[in-house]
Amino acid sequence: MKKFIIAILACLPTLGFAAGGNNPHVVHAEIDLHDKASLQRGAQTFMESCLGCHSTQYQRYGRVADDLGFSTDEMMAMIHTDAKIGDLMVSSMPQEAAANWFGAPPPDLTMVARVRGSDWLYSYLISFYQDESRPFGVNNLVFPSVGMPHVLERFQGVPVLQEDGTIVATGGSMNDEEFKQMALDLTNFLTYSAEPIRTTREAMGVWVLGFLVVFFILAYLLKREYWRDVH
Repeated sequence: MKKFIIAILACLPTLGFAAGGNNPHVVHAEIDLHDKASLQRGAQTFMESCLGCHSTQYQRYGRVADDLGFSTDEMMAMIHTDAKIGDLMVSSMPQEAAANWFGAPPPDLTMVARVRGSDWLYSYLISFYQDESRPFGVNNLVFPSVGMPHVLERFQGVPVLQEDGTIVATGGSMNDEEFKQMALDLTNFLTYSAEPIRTTREAMGVWVLGFLVVFFILAYLLKREYWRDVH
C-alpha cells in the first residue's frame, strides 16, 4: 500500500504538466457547471462560431437542450443545417476538404476540456494575437504556431501582442471584460460537454459519502456490542 501511494504522488506533477501547469500563459478559469445562464451562452457561442468546423460528435442536440434548459424550438433555431433534434452534433464541413484547407481536419471538441484542462482551454481562447507570418494572420501564446484562424476576432477585435507580453485588442464588438466572459462561457460549455453527468455524479458522491459515514457508525456500534463481553 505504501508503494502504491508513493507511485500515485509521483504522478501528480506529470498530471499537472499535462493540463498545462508548466505553461506560464495558462491562467485559472472559474468554471461553474451549475451556472445555467453561462452554459446556455457558451452553447450559443459554440453553435454560432465553432460548430461550422468542429464537431462534438459524442453529444446530441436533444441531450444538450434538456441539460441546459433549452426548449426544442430554441435549440432548433440554433441549428443551421438540416440536422434533427436527436442527431449527434457533427460539423457539416467535409473532412477531406478541411484537411486540404487547414493541413488537418479540425479536431472533435467533445473531450477537449478533459484532455487539455479547462484552464488551458480558456487561456487558449484569450491568447490569440496578430502575427502576419502565420497562414491565418494570428498566433497563440498558449499554443504557438496555431493552425486555425481566430474565429472570435469579430467580438474581441484585432489582438496585438505588447512588449510586456499582454494582449490589447481594438475594433471588436465587445470590450475586454465582455470578451473574456464569452471565452469563459464557451469553456464552461465545453467542460460540461466533456462530462455531461458530472454534476449528477458529484451530487451522488455526497450521498454515498453520507451513507458510508452512517454505515461506519453502525458498524462500529455493532462491533462494540459483539466484543463487549470479551473485554
